[in-house]
Amino acid sequence: MAQTFFDELFKCYFIAFGVLLGGSLIGGVASFATGRPLLTGISQISEGLRIWAIIAAIGGTFDTVYSFERGFLNGETKDLFKQFLLILSAMGGTATGAAIIVWLTGEHISP
Repeated sequence: MAQTFFDELFKCYFIAFGVLLGGSLIGGVASFATGRPLLTGISQISEGLRIWAIIAAIGGTFDTVYSFERGFLNGETKDLFKQFLLILSAMGGTATGAAIIVWLTGEHISP
């Protein structure tokens, strides 16, 4: 069964959101187990995990690069625009997850 483009948009958003939020929280448990501060560990892990959440959401980089190449060289701007929207959706999911992590940890508050 073929998925519609809007299904793919929502899937990219929530995969990036879940990878960032879940990876940061589970990584925070590992940080706590090794004796580092829990909330600082969660915040640092979420900073490093952002790009990987985007890459995981769009399904790897080679399909995206191929779609961009096809869009530029073959004049298929529809595919180019779709890939741009998928990346933008994944970035939105990552930004939402990062905002929740900042809200939960309070790492943005200076003493």
